[in-house]
Amino acid sequence: MTDKSLDVLCIGNAIVDVIAAADDDFLAREGLDKGSMRLIDAEEATRLYSRMGPGREISGGSAGNTAAGVAMLGGRAGFIGQVADDQLGEVYRHDVSSIGVEFTTPARPQSEAPTARSLVLVTPDAQRTMNTFLGAAQNLSSEALDEAQLRSAKILYLEGYLWDPEVPRAAMERAIEITRAAGGQVAFTLSDSFCIERHRDSFNALIDSGRLDILFANEAEIVSLTGQSDFDAAVEAAAARVPVLVVTRGEKGAVAVEGGGQVEVPAEPVERIVDTTGAGDLFAAGFLAGRAQGRPNVESLRMGAIAAAEVISHYGARPEADLKALVAAAMK
Repeated sequence: MTDKSLDVLCIGNAIVDVIAAADDDFLAREGLDKGSMRLIDAEEATRLYSRMGPGREISGGSAGNTAAGVAMLGGRAGFIGQVADDQLGEVYRHDVSSIGVEFTTPARPQSEAPTARSLVLVTPDAQRTMNTFLGAAQNLSSEALDEAQLRSAKILYLEGYLWDPEVPRAAMERAIEITRAAGGQVAFTLSDSFCIERHRDSFNALIDSGRLDILFANEAEIVSLTGQSDFDAAVEAAAARVPVLVVTRGEKGAVAVEGGGQVEVPAEPVERIVDTTGAGDLFAAGFLAGRAQGRPNVESLRMGAIAAAEVISHYGARPEADLKALVAAAMK
């Protein structure tokens, strides 16, 4: 087995989030489905941005948020994602590198496509409605992979959002091959119900190929993937097909199933939920960081719950508190 210098290496869309408050009337006027994520083109990104209120620019992307969370929990994290050689690309690279995430993917020319951005509208009930222009992110190719970096990872974590375009999907499949050959584990998140609707057959084929060690989903996603009528039946069906299944349930906590044994934890208390953006991403960060440390699943779930609770207590999908200290204090 190759020596492992990284705990978790994440592959996903490199996206800069532009987060702004909005009310239900604004969503209705724009014809937006609250709580959803849709892909938009450059023209729609410009139009919607001009109608939004004041926003905050924060480097995001699902797997990027998870890498940031792992690093802030004291883990050794890396990220593979495609940015352009433009201002937002530099912002993204600086943000992830400054918190200790290893990010070495070369930028592509801005003339091909600009760096991706997601226009995130947060309503007073803390639901986020995401409008994402993928730009350069969908141009991640196999040639951009650093094979030595992949071999150095204990766990490779892939986001379902990036499964859509053919080129990055091929890159992720190549990354799986390299990681498994080097003795690393592979984790995959279903990302969103709309991803499952588009790729149910492909996701099921990936799971049944035996190339995944850990599968992440939320309650709606696991029901959608399996086609079962209720949560318990869906968990039972999915857990039989993957070594480790992790399912989040919002305020009802989370469960993990491995080797026929199921453990669960409650959600961590939160004084006020401000913005649910990144909750699943940070939950995955906590669980993966715990697993890389060799913790039992119940402790890894608890780490995920603590990280998720922190990120939903403020705007943005990146932690603002000292996650490592929060976990240490809560798990004495």
